[in-house]
Amino acid sequence: MHIVGGVGLLLLVVGVPIGIALSAASAVYIYIDPLLEPTVIFRAFFSFLGRYSLMAIPLFIFAGFLMESTGLVGQLFRFSDALVGWLPGGFGVATVLACVMFGAISGSSVAMAAAMSVIAIPEMTKRGYPPWFAAGLVATAGGIAMLIPPSIILILYGIVTETSVVSLFFAGVVPGLLLALGNILSVIVIAWILKLQRGTFDWHRLLRESKAALPALGMPVVILGGLYGGVFTPTEAAAAACGYALVYGLITKRGRFLEHLMPATRRALSLTAVVLFLVGSVGVFQFLAANLYWPQKITEAVVGFGLTPLGFIVAFMGVALLLGMFVDGVAIVLLTVPVVFPVAYALKIDPIHLGIMLTLAVEMSVVTPPVGLNLFAVSGTSKIPVTEVVRGSVPFFLTDFLTLVLVIFFPALATWLPDQLVTTVFK
Repeated sequence: MHIVGGVGLLLLVVGVPIGIALSAASAVYIYIDPLLEPTVIFRAFFSFLGRYSLMAIPLFIFAGFLMESTGLVGQLFRFSDALVGWLPGGFGVATVLACVMFGAISGSSVAMAAAMSVIAIPEMTKRGYPPWFAAGLVATAGGIAMLIPPSIILILYGIVTETSVVSLFFAGVVPGLLLALGNILSVIVIAWILKLQRGTFDWHRLLRESKAALPALGMPVVILGGLYGGVFTPTEAAAAACGYALVYGLITKRGRFLEHLMPATRRALSLTAVVLFLVGSVGVFQFLAANLYWPQKITEAVVGFGLTPLGFIVAFMGVALLLGMFVDGVAIVLLTVPVVFPVAYALKIDPIHLGIMLTLAVEMSVVTPPVGLNLFAVSGTSKIPVTEVVRGSVPFFLTDFLTLVLVIFFPALATWLPDQLVTTVFK
């Protein structure tokens, strides 16, 4: 354990990407141990990647980029503005609402933050919103995609812990909506303090934009309805989302859509390659950990400390938030869960509750410097300095933290909805 940890830490310090550092550290131990064949590195890597449910990740990533290229994201934003634009800070509220709806289509936080940067930030600055406020809002609201189903983070957690992905998806709904509510209240308060202009409510515009947004609003209905109704597995739902976006793009844009198809595909492949390489590297680490009984030893040590379940949860969330300052959300889940989950199981912590708490901590990490991915996605797209994006993220980060605290002390916020759905389906 010391060899793997030492080599991995050294590689991270010198700037090696975390996937390479993790697989290299595991490989060093495997080569040194005379009882392990070097070929197990490749077998473990590709065996972990061969899981059918992992196919949902590249498909949902692709669906998100297709939504952006077909203009469906813009339709969601205009509909949101027509619906809530009359509120104080209405354009910011519309941005949060659009993020919730886009999050029900794509589980990628970075993709949503980048897309909303292009659409929302220029419009907000035209209407007098300070650049730091607009950028901080988009960076933080982009994290809502991690809780609103489908969610790449929840898919990974479900695979690693063998927890129902569908149950995790529905467990994320209430906390995700709480995140959105906290962001909306922050927008309204800040807009009132800054005396920002507000729009007017127009029934004719709302009807027009509602009609235009029907194709975009239909995709979450297809995905979540299929999952709840037992028609789709998560992987099949992801494939259906891609098919929906492709058909819509071909019907509405015809030949022009093909010009956008390859760039969207390249972006999706690039992000997928990064995620899946990290997943495969964790497969090697998990193989090594299982063979050396690390989870069992760690569980015995932690249980021996006499920690209560609440004490363990608070400690784990603290570690996750600290890690979020240095590594991305996928890495946090894949690095910590294989080691921590057996301890949580021994302490009788609900795996769904644990998954939602961890995802909330990961959601907050997208705006924690120095490695908050959404900070750089928004800054790079909008040309607003990262320091200004960080400044604007602070009030929304605080409301996100409050949501995490609520879910820690009130587990029913995460477990009530999946429990109700199971009762309804199997009564």
